[in-house]
Amino acid sequence: MSNGRAFTIFGGTGDLTFRKLLPAFYNIEAKGDEKVTGRIIIIGRKDYTSESYREQVRGWVKKFARLNFEDEIYQRLAERMIYYRMEFTKADEYVGLENFYLESGIREHIFYFAVDPRFFGTIVKGLQNISGAETGKVVIEKPFGENLQEAEKLNTAMEDFFGPRNIYRIDHYLGKEMVRNIQTIRFTNPIFSTIWDARHIECIQISATEEVGVETRGAYYDHSGALKDMMQNHLLQILTIVAMEQPVFNQTESMHKEQMKVLRALRLSNHIARNTVLARYEGYREEPAVANESKTETYAALRLFIDNDRWRGMPFYIRTGKKLNKREMQVSVMFKPADPEIESNILKIKIQPTEGVYFQFNIKRPGETDEIVQAQMDFCQSCQLMNQMNTPEAYERLISACVHSESAWFSQWDQIDICWKYVNALRKRYHDSGIPVYEYAKESEGPDMAEKLLAQNGHTWLD
Repeated sequence: MSNGRAFTIFGGTGDLTFRKLLPAFYNIEAKGDEKVTGRIIIIGRKDYTSESYREQVRGWVKKFARLNFEDEIYQRLAERMIYYRMEFTKADEYVGLENFYLESGIREHIFYFAVDPRFFGTIVKGLQNISGAETGKVVIEKPFGENLQEAEKLNTAMEDFFGPRNIYRIDHYLGKEMVRNIQTIRFTNPIFSTIWDARHIECIQISATEEVGVETRGAYYDHSGALKDMMQNHLLQILTIVAMEQPVFNQTESMHKEQMKVLRALRLSNHIARNTVLARYEGYREEPAVANESKTETYAALRLFIDNDRWRGMPFYIRTGKKLNKREMQVSVMFKPADPEIESNILKIKIQPTEGVYFQFNIKRPGETDEIVQAQMDFCQSCQLMNQMNTPEAYERLISACVHSESAWFSQWDQIDICWKYVNALRKRYHDSGIPVYEYAKESEGPDMAEKLLAQNGHTWLD
């Protein structure tokens, strides 16, 4: 069956394909995963032949592949790549694509939309001219629509054609090793699983900070901002994994059900000024394609509460921002101290760029003293070469999961819908209340107001 399978990539000449998708396919090829085979059809408008395209992407694969580049392995991959030139916005060109599939004996389809989301509906409409396309799978990148209305319209069109079970909405953060590891750390270690609740935890923080600004993405980002670009999908999804009840092992629907319970229990605060900080970095409005009077935020910090028995009353702090002083993503858990005079135990799950686990605990200082000091255990998983070689990249893992119809680590529509509604309501309350979008210096830790957000509860960011 794999001989008749094709991965068709719309947007095959873009950065996502060059930097992520084809290197991921190379890694899969290098590992010899026989189940993830088939031809790779590259759809693009540029005037390549299959041979010239293969030569063009060789350097990209060599640079970005996780595993060592070997000509023999790349040649095996290259033989599977076929460049098909077409204007995918023109309906009549799908007739030619249909004939190409028939002549090539392709019967099993996986379509990857590596293009701007405004083209998703156009491609779905075009694929209606391809026999058998409706039984295939489709992989789409976030953002899932430019706003909730467009997202709903797009979802309806895609589900009507492909069916809900054949749509794979990639959130590449969910493919990261340490995000996947959160469940293992939580549920297989009694020292954590028995105290993973508001009775024993002071607060939980999720941070995703970046050193880069909007760069060449000004036109997209100015219509999105930090809330929609990072909070609405990536960080709320990670929050559900941190906060959910233990799902039934190896059951996709169980994990999805537990994540939805968390999202439904999220409280939308009436005191927006005490729980939300939006800001932009100095000079953002001078970036290319950004409006002169833009009100878009490049930084967001939230204090959230989950109204259920496990978490009621305990704050979750989530922040994300651009042009900050470091690139870092981590989940930090601050446990309640045994005594107010003693430091808290702190667990950090490091997601990127370093992958690993850090734990701070209390110990008596050696010698003739009863002084209590802090000891640290710091496991750097990504520092070990063997782990680097054996740990799949996010796209590599998610491509394989799609082939095997494993949808647990993909975003489902009801999750996306409820996150859109939550973020939209939060944004509206913020702007309606007249709170300013603050400014912060480039290469700083962010706006001062984000520190005050935690200080009102006696907390600080756990850097």
